[in-house]
Amino acid sequence: MAAKVTIVNNGPIRIEGDFTICDSEGNCYGLSGRTMISLCRCGMAENKPFCDGSHGRNGFSSQCKAQELPPPKPKPVPAL
Repeated sequence: MAAKVTIVNNGPIRIEGDFTICDSEGNCYGLSGRTMISLCRCGMAENKPFCDGSHGRNGFSSQCKAQELPPPKPKPVPAL
């Protein structure tokens, strides 16, 4: 199953399906076979990047409605 990403109102980013999560150095987190994980969006979790429910205890508030993004801007062609 392709990955599905859901932005939970006043909560985390939920990822479901077939995915890997890697740090900035390219090291992958051991997810122990999980096919659903929640990532912290509030910045208060003790086990970042994973959600631990801190958003609920600290009053985090953010609602994100789906919208269309504009097409990406073309990259400039390098001069020869």
